[in-house]
Amino acid sequence: MDKVDLKRTIATYRAPRGRFEVVDVATATYLAVDGHGDPNTSADFTGAVAALYPVAYRTKFASKRDLGRDYVVPPLEGLWWADDMASFTSRRDKARWHWTLLLVLPDWIDEALVDAALQQVGAGDRPERLDDVRLETLSEGRCVQTLHVGPFDEEAEVLERMHADIAERGLRMTGRHHEIYLSDRRRTAPERQRTILRQPVRPA
Repeated sequence: MDKVDLKRTIATYRAPRGRFEVVDVATATYLAVDGHGDPNTSADFTGAVAALYPVAYRTKFASKRDLGRDYVVPPLEGLWWADDMASFTSRRDKARWHWTLLLVLPDWIDEALVDAALQQVGAGDRPERLDDVRLETLSEGRCVQTLHVGPFDEEAEVLERMHADIAERGLRMTGRHHEIYLSDRRRTAPERQRTILRQPVRPA
């Protein structure tokens, strides 16, 4: 049985380093959990991750067993925003951040399979935030994105240049800042972490 790796088969899971690329992102369905606060210290953030992955793996195993279709659980993603976006870009006041953590699902996964996975996870060592896991369909469309290599706290300069590039192209930002974490932060030194930074846009 072939195992599908979505980060290899979906073209927009690749981005150039050092320049900003305009892409069209296809509509996709995700497992999602919302939260607020500093991801380095927030119990909500830790709990969201701890709830998402068991559901993702149960769904993957069911797909392989019941549908004969196997896939690699994809990288973690996040939507990020703040009531005052300066607290996200320049001041980096993480306590004021809102976020939605995401894991994309293959297009053959349906709601029934996810519901069954949720029930199975809940029957065991139940994650504290399991009831907050939901399906979310995201239609971002036209986006500007780049690859950032390095610590998360060094993203601010890249984001400022991205926002300037967007304006120079005659576009304006819409939707929420989107990050795709290609590296496992538990096993990767901060200076080698690879993160796609994505911003939905539309004509100004």
